[in-house]
Amino acid sequence: MKRNTFHLISLGCAKNLVDSNVLAQLLEAEGLTYSQSPEQAEFVLVNTCGFIHDARQESLDTIRDFAGLKNTRQKLIVTGCLSERWRDNLLQAQPGIDGLIGTRRLEDIIPLVRSLKKGVTVGAYLGYPELQYAPGASYTTIQGGSSYLKIADGCHRSCAFCAIPGIKGSLVSRPVEDVLNDARFLQEVGVNEINLIAQDVTAYAADRGEKDGLYHLLRKLLPEVPEVPWLRLLYTYPGMISDNLIELMATSDQLLPYLDIPLQHASPDVLKSMRRPSDIDWVRRTIQTMRDRIPALVVRTTLIVGFPTETEKSFEELYQFVGEMQFDNLGVFTYSPEVGTFAENLGDPVSTQVKEARREKLMELQSRLALQKKQSLVGQTLDLLVEGVDEEQAVIIGRTYRDAPEIDGLVVANGRAEVGDMTSVVIEGVGPYDLFGSQA
Repeated sequence: MKRNTFHLISLGCAKNLVDSNVLAQLLEAEGLTYSQSPEQAEFVLVNTCGFIHDARQESLDTIRDFAGLKNTRQKLIVTGCLSERWRDNLLQAQPGIDGLIGTRRLEDIIPLVRSLKKGVTVGAYLGYPELQYAPGASYTTIQGGSSYLKIADGCHRSCAFCAIPGIKGSLVSRPVEDVLNDARFLQEVGVNEINLIAQDVTAYAADRGEKDGLYHLLRKLLPEVPEVPWLRLLYTYPGMISDNLIELMATSDQLLPYLDIPLQHASPDVLKSMRRPSDIDWVRRTIQTMRDRIPALVVRTTLIVGFPTETEKSFEELYQFVGEMQFDNLGVFTYSPEVGTFAENLGDPVSTQVKEARREKLMELQSRLALQKKQSLVGQTLDLLVEGVDEEQAVIIGRTYRDAPEIDGLVVANGRAEVGDMTSVVIEGVGPYDLFGSQA
């Protein structure tokens, strides 16, 4: 083991990955050095996800693995959503944990590390009512030619199924100048894609009483990064997509015509019980308006099946809606009850078998629709952000503007390029999720 070193494992979403990068910046500013090997690190950090059951289980398994492997001089620190939400349970269930910090004040990693270095048992740094950003830290992370930039965190919504407000607290938007500084940094290091992320990007600056804050942020941000060809929004909230935002997406060469709008369901009755916007006609009108104004628009959504109030009739409404809307990309999740949410009291009356059957039925429909829609891409030349290279086979793998990192499809093409490059490909074949072609 080497003194003053740390190893960090990041689990969960891209927002967690950004937080992991902030933790690394704070530790390096404290004089610690990153170690590629967990066995050689003095401090092993596990930044956990606690959003749904499977994510919690992965986090718990990872914590147990490291607790069982560490030597007596190593310290195991657990951070992130699981530690924020299940502090007492974690400390009782896993004696090998040496310290915890939550999600709302990442700077707590420094006093925790200092205390552990002195042999002082700390336990947990938690209990802040509001999220606090670390001054001077870059809330970004870079993967090849792509990057994430966090513009806000927390959520002021009250969706019945969601534990995020209890984990992160209410919405806290980052100052405009901090976001601009991060964007300038990403341009300086040469990224070709910036993905703006938050629990809800369309809520940006609402906590400061501003209206249409995302649009006003983009008006300032886009001219600051003229060398970044792609800027993507992840994720937008139903009812919060303004006419200004639509027009900017239609006229900007950088703001990608990509709409990620998690709808969760299509039955008004189910949406009301989910505490979600239930005006499905607004969804129809808005997406149609955007498709008319932005012919190249790609629409992605996510849905939940098996919510406690979902009946066969309401699922059929959802099924018909998916067929009608012709989404380009779609994710479907089966409902799992979360402790502390409004939906907890509704129980879990829909069986696992029924949930899985409904999910499979939706995904089979989506697979057919997506394959049919993608046929129109054959023969088109599209820009490609390269994410993988097989030099021996002269094959490149990457994404077009149509696909967000990690969640959507890929393009496999004959050609040569470097990871992070932007090149062009001619689409020659399609599948339900991926595209195939050759470098132009």
